[in-house]
Amino acid sequence: MAETDLPDLLARVALQDRAAFRALYLAASPKLFGICLRLLKVRTDAEVALQEIFVKIWYRADRFVGGQTSAMPWLCAIARNHSLDVLRGRKQETENLDDETDRLVDEVPDPEAQTVINGEGRRIDRCMEELDPDRAQAVRAAYVDGMGYQELAERYDVPLNTMRTWLRRSLLKLRVCMDR
Repeated sequence: MAETDLPDLLARVALQDRAAFRALYLAASPKLFGICLRLLKVRTDAEVALQEIFVKIWYRADRFVGGQTSAMPWLCAIARNHSLDVLRGRKQETENLDDETDRLVDEVPDPEAQTVINGEGRRIDRCMEELDPDRAQAVRAAYVDGMGYQELAERYDVPLNTMRTWLRRSLLKLRVCMDR
């Protein structure tokens, strides 16, 4: 779906059109989820935030003014602001250290689990070495650091679809390597 369709979808969502909302979700959720994940760093928090963001969009779609701003930046601003609010909420939760000491848990895995984790890590590292260095760095940036396709394309000075192809092919190579 083209970004030019988003203002129309938002206008229909403002009229409580569920089909338009579904289409808007399918079109915008990958980008908005990337923003949430980059800011919140925890996948489950990002998933929850994304759902809350779309609830906001459902109720605030009538506030979008198509002639004054583009739809995707408007949606991205909602996602960014909501994610920052979630981060501020986390900060407030941890300000009282006396309360936090009651919740501290030793999260170190047992020795057997640590051995398995280390072995898998070494296998992944070996498989990553089979990739071209640029591809391996792009995979790490996308799937470890949470960078989006557009950011990666700009970083490596390649077209967006080329970056998508790099990542897809690299993941396929990693899967084959890990299955050996």
